[in-house]
Parts: sequence; C-alpha cells; structure tokens
Amino acid sequence: MTEPKHGIVLGGGWAGMLAAHVLARHLERVTVVERDVLPDGPRHRKGSPQGRHVHVLWSSGARIVDTLLPGMIDQLLDAGARRIGFHQDLVTLTSHGWQHRFPPRQYALMCTRPFLDWKVRDRVLATGRIVLRQRTEILDLVGDAKRVSGVRVRDMDTGAQEALEADLVIDASGRGSRLRHWLSALEVPPLEEDIVDAGIAYATRVYQGPPGAAAGFPAVNVAADHRLREPGRFGVVYPQEDGTWMVTLSCTRGAGLPAHDDDFLPYARTLRHPLVADLIDLAKPLTSVAVSRVGANRRLYPERLDIWPEGLLVLGDALAAFNPIYGHGMSSAARAAAALDTELQRSGTDAGAARRAQHAISATVDDPWIMAASKDVEYVNCRMSTTDPRLTGGAVARQRFSDLIADRSIRSSAVCDVVTDVISLTAPQSELASSRFLSLMHKDRVLPELTEPPLTADELALVNLTPRSTVSAGGS
Repeated sequence: MTEPKHGIVLGGGWAGMLAAHVLARHLERVTVVERDVLPDGPRHRKGSPQGRHVHVLWSSGARIVDTLLPGMIDQLLDAGARRIGFHQDLVTLTSHGWQHRFPPRQYALMCTRPFLDWKVRDRVLATGRIVLRQRTEILDLVGDAKRVSGVRVRDMDTGAQEALEADLVIDASGRGSRLRHWLSALEVPPLEEDIVDAGIAYATRVYQGPPGAAAGFPAVNVAADHRLREPGRFGVVYPQEDGTWMVTLSCTRGAGLPAHDDDFLPYARTLRHPLVADLIDLAKPLTSVAVSRVGANRRLYPERLDIWPEGLLVLGDALAAFNPIYGHGMSSAARAAAALDTELQRSGTDAGAARRAQHAISATVDDPWIMAASKDVEYVNCRMSTTDPRLTGGAVARQRFSDLIADRSIRSSAVCDVVTDVISLTAPQSELASSRFLSLMHKDRVLPELTEPPLTADELALVNLTPRSTVSAGGS
C-alpha cells in the first residue's frame, strides 16, 4: 500500500481538532468538515449548545493536550484559565457530606468552553497542514462495508455537492452524528448502543463576583444525594478566564429547572445547602439563563462488529457521550486522540489498522462510561437501555460499595487520592478493587465529619459572607 496522504475529520469541535492534529502528524493532508462557521474568538456557536455550561479539563486530558501541543496548558493559564487543585481549591458537598480539602493530587482547568476550543483550534490550524471547510454538510460515506474511501458533502451556501476522497475518515461530529445511518447505507450491520438517561438538564448564568473572589475564592460544588430516592438537584460556581463566575444549576428527571432569570436564585435555594445561593445573591448577573436538556449517557460499540470498514474511525461524543456533570468528555476525547496517535505510529492505515485503532479508541471510553452510567442509574426516573452486565446486575452490592468509598474518600486523604486519580482518568477504575486500595479503606486515618463548608475566614471575607462556624480548610 502507498503511504497514506489524505485524512478527513467530520466535525471541527474539541474532539475533531485534536484528531485532525494527530492525523497531520502522520498524513500529508487533512481536511476538517464542519457545518458551522467556527468563530475567530471565544464566542458561542450554534452547533455546540452545551458550550454555554460549565466545563472542566481534567489533568489527565490536559497532560495529553500538552504532549500533542507543547506549552498549550501554560498558554491557557497565561490567558486566564484557572487551575483548580483537587481538593485544595474546591469546596464540595458530596452525596455523603462535605469533602475535606486535602492537598491537591490532581487538577482541572476551568474556563469557558468557547475560550478553550478557540485557543486549541488556533494552535492546531496554525500548522498550515489542515484545511477547514466550514458551512459544509456531510451527506454520506463513500465506499462499502469493506472500505470507506471518502465522504460526499454539500456546500450549505451554494448547494453544490462533491465527493472527497480520503485514506482515513474520522467521525467526530458529536452527539448528532448520523454514523448509524451512514453505515446502514453501506450495508454494515447495526451498531450496538447503550443508553443511560437520568433526564439531566442544565441552566447556566454568568456572574461578576465580588472583587478578588474570582481568583482567590475556591470553586464550589453542591451535589445531590441519590440515597434520598428523589430527583437530584445540583449546583456549581466555577471561576472562568475573564474573572467571572459561571454558575450551572442542574437536575435529574422530575426535578424541574429554572428557565427564567427570576427563577434562578430561588431554585438555587432548593439545593441541599445554601452556599451556591448565598454566593450568587451577592453577585451581579451578566447573562440571562441558558438551558440545555441533552445529558444522557450514550455509547456505541463498533469494536463488537465482525465487519468494520477499513478507513473509518469514530471518536468523541459520536462514539460515547457522557452526562456532562462528571467532566469527562474533553479528557476522553484527548485520550482517544492519544490512542489514535499510537496506532498510526504502529501501523498507519495498513490492512486491519482501522479495526485495531477503533478497538484502542473504544477502550479509552470504558472507564468514563461506567463511572457516569453507574452513577446515573442510582437516580430515580432513570431510563436505561443497556446490555452492560456491570449496569444490569448486582446493583445493590455495587451501590453499597460505592457509598462506602464515597463516605471514606471525603474524610481520608489516602483514599481520596486514589479516588481522585480514578475520577480524573489518571488511574484505571480497576484500582478501586485493588488490594492496596482496599487496605487503605480499612487502615488510613479518617477525619471527623464536617458540618459546614470548609471555608477559611479570609475566603468568606472575599465574598462578604459571615462564617457559621470555624472550619479548617486544610484537611487536617
């Protein structure tokens, strides 16, 4: 086979741009096909409605991005993104109580999604080896069940159609992907699909916090308690790159959601603790409420097919989309890009390469999938269509063990370290069943339960709140 020359990526979002950058390291030319006009700054776009809500890039994903684009994380931090050390820089009410603020084990970058996409997109396109075709719609794949050799597209302004040839096509078109339809037209057997849908919905406003609070005040997260067997309500206050707070309130099916500005603060008052409401009550709202209701966990299984076309891959939300509340989407896409890079280095686009690469990419989404799905099934009114035995069997024992871990991790530094490694996708979920971890669960020192948010007097002063009691923020 001749050396591969051209790759096509369907979708110019986060996953698509990382995939395009990887392809450009191995192929002569890369074309990104995108329906939207991508903004030349940190602005929202129609094709990314979830971008108006809070996002985090976990340290595992950040490290991959920094490997693919050296210096990228420092550039984001220099431009205003906030690095939040878990759990020193975060105040969290978990389902089992307040989390002690232990020294940071991992971190997350907090900034607006349009800002992050724009900065990374600029770096990726600066190489000059990637052609971006905007306002272009993908009609179908070209090829057959044995091999995909390109795509047929339509210019959305002129209506002109054409076929684009490629050695490799990557579907990174997100939750709205039509991959199953395209494959059906090629007479590829139907893809298996799992769905776990807790009915998650999001409402977000941006606020101007008190002077100094955006940089000196910790991020705040108030979670629901699934054990109450009622629809869950959540709220977060996350610092952003422009010195503002992004406040996202969310719920599972049956809880309702504030769709109007006047309802936002009253809804925040219904959370398990008033901290989020107290913070925004003292802050100036800068935007109206933005609502989104796309939050189901959905996963396809191309690796299970006996037939998979050469020259085709799928990754990002087109492959597996998670409840955004867990913050795993962007890091999962970065992990998929790293897996793609490794497979291209190993075997390029030789016979069987696409199948091997798809197996490697699919493996990267398994941990975030099971973490998000197994958590969401605990909420009432969750709708599930899955054959995953980890979700369909042993629910009582699984939830009991999960609750035990949650109770220990908020009060044990060593247990918290391991759990944070897993949640950040730095360590595999299997670590939670290791003998080392199980030993820590029994032996590590357990601190007293916190009865109030672990905020220092100085932090409370930043936001003009009066301490309810004296609580240590240092995890000791």
